[in-house]
Amino acid sequence: MTISKLGVIWNPSKSDEEKLRSDVAAVFGDAADAPDIEWWETSPDDPGRGMAEKAVDAGCEVVVTVGGDGTVRAVAEALAGTDAALGIVPKGTGNLLARNLEVPLNDVPAALRRVRDGETRTIDMGWVERDGEEHAFVVMVGFGIDAQMLVETDDDLKSKAGWLAYVEAMGRAVAGTEMTDITLTLDDNEGQELRGHTMLIGNCGMVQGGIRLLPDAVIDDGQLDMLLVSADGPLQWLDTVRSFVWENGIRRLLGAVDKAVSTDSTTHVAAERIAVALSEPRMFEIDGEEVGEVSEFAVRVQRAALNVR
Repeated sequence: MTISKLGVIWNPSKSDEEKLRSDVAAVFGDAADAPDIEWWETSPDDPGRGMAEKAVDAGCEVVVTVGGDGTVRAVAEALAGTDAALGIVPKGTGNLLARNLEVPLNDVPAALRRVRDGETRTIDMGWVERDGEEHAFVVMVGFGIDAQMLVETDDDLKSKAGWLAYVEAMGRAVAGTEMTDITLTLDDNEGQELRGHTMLIGNCGMVQGGIRLLPDAVIDDGQLDMLLVSADGPLQWLDTVRSFVWENGIRRLLGAVDKAVSTDSTTHVAAERIAVALSEPRMFEIDGEEVGEVSEFAVRVQRAALNVR
């Protein structure tokens, strides 16, 4: 599809404007059918949603987001349900949606060429309701140990000890974690009582380090996948790490298993709607951004919500 009008929404704290404009001109500006390009800059008060709404109103067929996961989420929230397609130039720390879509990292021209030359595909989005407000997410939400900490391994140790290096990283990550009682309701089923300290619910499952915390998560299957971690003590943490790296990592790659394996300390489920009530408030994250404490929340999937270039 030829792009006749392109919007660029960029986070000025992540990119040099002169260099970015030069890269965009080099990729999009030389062809005879070069698109009209409009630019919007994000602000601390608006990380991108208002700018994306303006881009849609201006008739942009593709809206390129230049920034981190927060900027991508804000723009995607505004593009959901529209005909406009999202393009991603990853300039953050996690760049989680970009990783799951295999967008080139640390190479702005390559990411822009992916937008220019790639096919448009449609993906699902998640929505989370908390405190009477609903917000979109494109990767995952949850509470407990941050997903990034789960893969915070020492490179030297990893090269010498292999997957056992994750045990050391997990030990640092779990300091201060506390179990809580959880009421979990999947779709229209009865609520079930569980205990755990970390829950992640996502539309796609890869985080930094190439670890798939949600190995069954598919970005366009009309479902959300959930991981509950209830490890308590060194042996259960070893079981948790083993499930990430062995059962749901190496064995899956070898074809020995085709669905996420739950263990005594990890629970994997999938649903279109998930409601969660906690006995104690916990800090909550949306696509890696801390948004305060929650005692209850509900998530739902919106099928085929977002076009991605």
